[in-house]
Amino acid sequence: MKTSLIPALLAAAALVGCGKPAETPADAASAPAGARTFTVGFDADFPPYGFRGDDGSFKGFDLDLAREVCKRKGWEFVAKPIDWAAKDTELNAGTIDCIWNGFTMSPERLDKYTWTVPYVQNKQLVLVKADSGVKTFADLNGKAVAVQDGSSGAEAMEGKLEEAQKADAAFAFKDLKKVPDYVTAFQMLQSGAVDALGLDSAVAGGFVEKGEGKYAVLEEALMDEQYAVGFKLGNTALRDEVQATLFEMVKDGTAAKIVARWAEEEIAAGGDKIDFVLK
Repeated sequence: MKTSLIPALLAAAALVGCGKPAETPADAASAPAGARTFTVGFDADFPPYGFRGDDGSFKGFDLDLAREVCKRKGWEFVAKPIDWAAKDTELNAGTIDCIWNGFTMSPERLDKYTWTVPYVQNKQLVLVKADSGVKTFADLNGKAVAVQDGSSGAEAMEGKLEEAQKADAAFAFKDLKKVPDYVTAFQMLQSGAVDALGLDSAVAGGFVEKGEGKYAVLEEALMDEQYAVGFKLGNTALRDEVQATLFEMVKDGTAAKIVARWAEEEIAAGGDKIDFVLK
């Protein structure tokens, strides 16, 4: 049975004050006793790449790719939800082996991690209420904006703001709020606490489709980007093993099957199709 991605986020957003469900045990792939553990750090509120399904288990396109890598390597797969703003602390402490969850290989991050080659092409967009009157980035002058703390969307929004201020020194947001996840950000947009939010195109497309005309994305993207898997700087040995296995999955058609399965999920949820670019 398909998981409805964006409705799950919308439902979570409606549960203001109820809190998140209790953490489920780590999702471990079947592996021989004594096998090495491969722990993936991910944002559990970021469909379709990683999220908590209706049954409480962790699901997602990136998690499926990682599971398949572990299956082929004989590793025990562990999905570890993390506070996205604390991802570097987790990685450097060794509590996770990599960040694999729609993780943008931005210029600012290139020398901070050891990366695989990019595997998804993506965009960062601006979501607003359709009746807000905001049609361009310039219309955000004097408006309150929300972004996910530590995300490429936050970097892109700040970069775009800096560009606007170079062109017009008087341009400014009323406020730029950094929040822990998209559920919180969307709640703020729904309630009118902010006028816009910067977010991933797959999530934005779903909000628009399921919002019954209430939401729209600005035509101008904040940033074009590529996703890759990020490892602790210098950990080339583990990166090379994972990357080689991903290429094997592309060559034998397994990656394409995973892409096709999640493309169906995205179409059903109203989000953007995953643009898988690894060849």
